[in-house]
Amino acid sequence: MHLRVSRPYRLLALVPVLAILGAPWCANRVEPRVFGLPFLLAWISGWVLATSAVLFLVSVLDAREDRADERPHDGAGSQS
Repeated sequence: MHLRVSRPYRLLALVPVLAILGAPWCANRVEPRVFGLPFLLAWISGWVLATSAVLFLVSVLDAREDRADERPHDGAGSQS
């Protein structure tokens, strides 16, 4: 079975999810403190904010792809 992704940039939306779910294994420590917060809490808070940026990027790329799909395609390659 082969999985085909029509718009592979949408996989960017998985990055914040994986970063937050993986936090207990890769960022589970109190020190160093970031803005007075334990590192794990700062890590999760940072990725919650970064999620907005990633989803905005995916949205912009989706809009660009939609505009490209709406353009008429001339398969014959005719020239005027």
